[in-house]
Amino acid sequence: MLTKKQHELICFIADRLNETGISPSFEEMKDALELKSKSGVHRLISALVERGFLRRLANRARALEVIKMPERAEPKKKAEARPAQPSTLSIFAGKAPPAPANDVIEIPLHGRIAAGMPIEAMEGATMLPVPAALLGSGEHYALEVSGDSMVEKGILDGDYALIKRTETARDGDIVVALIDEHEATLKTFHREGTMVRLDPANRNYDAQRYDSRKVRVQGKLAGLLRRY
Repeated sequence: MLTKKQHELICFIADRLNETGISPSFEEMKDALELKSKSGVHRLISALVERGFLRRLANRARALEVIKMPERAEPKKKAEARPAQPSTLSIFAGKAPPAPANDVIEIPLHGRIAAGMPIEAMEGATMLPVPAALLGSGEHYALEVSGDSMVEKGILDGDYALIKRTETARDGDIVVALIDEHEATLKTFHREGTMVRLDPANRNYDAQRYDSRKVRVQGKLAGLLRRY
């Protein structure tokens, strides 16, 4: 059985999807349920996802799909004169609307990554809420930075590096490089013939050079989050 607030939220989301095809923003959900903060909305959505009533559509802002409704609860009917619209975010099959600045996307947080000597990364995942405006198109994940070798690029120990998943890189890109399928590091990428050079951004560290067959790009830097 859903709590009163969970019931109110899924009905509000379903009604908005049924009317416009677009999920309400977190701010709109907060106001509709008279909550004090958007963290309460996050908790309600997570509970509805866990119970199988909602589904998050990965890496898209304001992307929620209603899987089922609680008993004796159906979304409001539209006026007869209005054309039928889908009850999910099929709008994203085309061009998505711009995401409001207050929208948040949860992306996987995969452990710690070295901005110094390589350390193991990608050791499991929790979720990190990220403002949608910081991310572009594509699939993203986050890594917590460990070390100081990228400080001259403004990447500090404890920052969260937001990574766009890709297996290719151009010279000068800041990438997540997996070395020998075991250790990962965050460095500036350069090719030197059959070698790959991974440059730090700290004069106290030396560049690392590897046979290109031993280096696999796992993504490139798309943004940073920093907590104070």
